Amino acid sequence: MIMYRKKERDADEAPALFQPGDLVRHRRYGYRGVVVDLDHRCRASDEWYQSNQTQPSRSQPWYHVLVHRSPQTTYAAESNLEADGSGAEVVHPLLELYFRGLADGKYLRNDRPWGI
Repeated sequence: MIMYRKKERDADEAPALFQPGDLVRHRRYGYRGVVVDLDHRCRASDEWYQSNQTQPSRSQPWYHVLVHRSPQTTYAAESNLEADGSGAEVVHPLLELYFRGLADGKYLRNDRPWGI
């Protein structure tokens, strides 16, 4: 499990390319998913970060993604994601917990806070 502390964006942190509800595809692993939440920089522990095969910059936005056709969620750096313009639905067991529908190729996020 990823342990992180929630914090608002600092003035020196980059704005996020993606927002909750956006469909994305992982550049390296090819999976599709939907952004459920974001951090404007990596909030994971050093232990978690060092255990990854790659260590993208921690000073970029990082996204919590519900992975299509999987019970998994991922925590991915912005540099590893690209927009998925397919508009195709995402199938995930937590989808209805955090979203209230799909409209114009984007999921509509509800008010339930992210907290896995």
